[in-house]
Amino acid sequence: MKKILKSMAGMVLATTLAVGAQAATLKVAYDSDPVSLDPHEQLSGGTLQMSHLLFDPLVRWDKDMNFEPRLATKWERKDDLTMRFHLRKGVKFHSGNDFTAKDVKWTFDRLRSSPDYKAIFEAFAELKVIDDYTIDLVTKKPFPLVLNNATYIFPMDSEFYTGDDDKGQPKDRLVKHAGSFASRNASGTGPYIVERRQQGVRTDYKRFADYWDKQSPGNVETITLTPIKEGPTRVAALLAGDVDFIFPVPPNDHNRIDRASNSELVVLPGTRVITLQLNQERVEAFKDKRVRQAINYAINNKGIVDRVMRGFATAAGQQGPKGYAGYVEGLKPQYDLEKARQLMKEAGYEKGFSITMLAPNNRYVNDARIAQAAASMLAKINIKVDLKTIPKAQYWPEFDLRSADILMIGWHSDTEDSANFTEYLTACTDESTGWGQYNSGNYCNHKVDDMVRSANQETDLAKRAAILQDVERTLYEEAAYVPLHWQNLAWGAGKGVQAESVVNVMNFPYLGDLVVTQ
Repeated sequence: MKKILKSMAGMVLATTLAVGAQAATLKVAYDSDPVSLDPHEQLSGGTLQMSHLLFDPLVRWDKDMNFEPRLATKWERKDDLTMRFHLRKGVKFHSGNDFTAKDVKWTFDRLRSSPDYKAIFEAFAELKVIDDYTIDLVTKKPFPLVLNNATYIFPMDSEFYTGDDDKGQPKDRLVKHAGSFASRNASGTGPYIVERRQQGVRTDYKRFADYWDKQSPGNVETITLTPIKEGPTRVAALLAGDVDFIFPVPPNDHNRIDRASNSELVVLPGTRVITLQLNQERVEAFKDKRVRQAINYAINNKGIVDRVMRGFATAAGQQGPKGYAGYVEGLKPQYDLEKARQLMKEAGYEKGFSITMLAPNNRYVNDARIAQAAASMLAKINIKVDLKTIPKAQYWPEFDLRSADILMIGWHSDTEDSANFTEYLTACTDESTGWGQYNSGNYCNHKVDDMVRSANQETDLAKRAAILQDVERTLYEEAAYVPLHWQNLAWGAGKGVQAESVVNVMNFPYLGDLVVTQ
């Protein structure tokens, strides 16, 4: 049975079912697993899914996109620059250490040093500790997204991460793909601890006996996460009863799950945009706006949605989907092959050129097939593509190196706001602020950056939306990147797994609250 979620009704049902529920085991199969246990090493969906298992944020989004208290119990604005948070008392870390304001301060300072996360916190001046259970978040200028950004503060156990490891390296060392102490060990306040982990093979989680949230309906005692890269294999494992919960479900397998008596398909509209970035530092032709426009005209977004995604996506012409502040109704996909050929001729590239393209093959729904379709479409304007697709674990280090002429990147706004797309994907790269951290196309327009900064200081929501809409129009006209589609979400759940109560549009399932009935 397919369930399309639009409300909190499923959560109410799950809470009712939790009464008298027995402790359960959950076997999970995702297309990949996090590259690290360090919540600050990489800003990715996999990392954030893990963070909601091992750590807790100050606040989190509920299904209706409202803010729900977690390690912060309440908050109030003190002045235009200051938001005060009151912290939950009596919370223990996995190590047994007490959670206090010093851990939030330590985590905040570490986040601001993270290449991946610093852009989210660029608007902040400081975090002030008022007492053991009170903090102030202070911004440099009036900032409308303080609570949005607070969903990314998952306090770490500062005492646990203090000192040197057995290699003589600082335990709090923050480095990518280097096997640091924090990438191999975790102490958070979350509902689960890691019992065993072999990255890329299996991770075993056990419920934390001293977890603070005694009101949680969750009854899952142990979770085993096994990455299964191939979609049909993942689906077959669910239907055979070998696993209980899977993501993603490829569009061409939806009916298999929907027809089965022992499983359920749970779907949500998605807000993650899938894009291609055109590296202007590697390819001279990409500096010419006409060539970038030609590529956008050559790629049939709707065709990819219809044929590759089986309709389970929405063709995109801009970064943020409908409902986001910057969305512009008139910015549609631009497919027009004759217009693309005309622009290539005007730019002096009628005979085309050769490029490399790199994409993951287990990160986004049908990612490799999307890349293959795009490459074949570019051949029609004489751009010859040498395409390589690789697993996610190998892809991100290559992405960080900008090691191909075209790279694929999908993005779900970290703050559920339009500005975040630009800050990470199309802003001029700035290591000091973290802006442009995932801009492998090296597109740079300082006027666009200035508009986003202006929007981030504007508390009048209508004026802010108008600024962000101008940003989208500029990026569209300049063909700063190639928007493909917004990816919808589909999970498969075995019998008795009340998945509809814990999934959300961010794709951070709150498995600590999951109810499984026998």
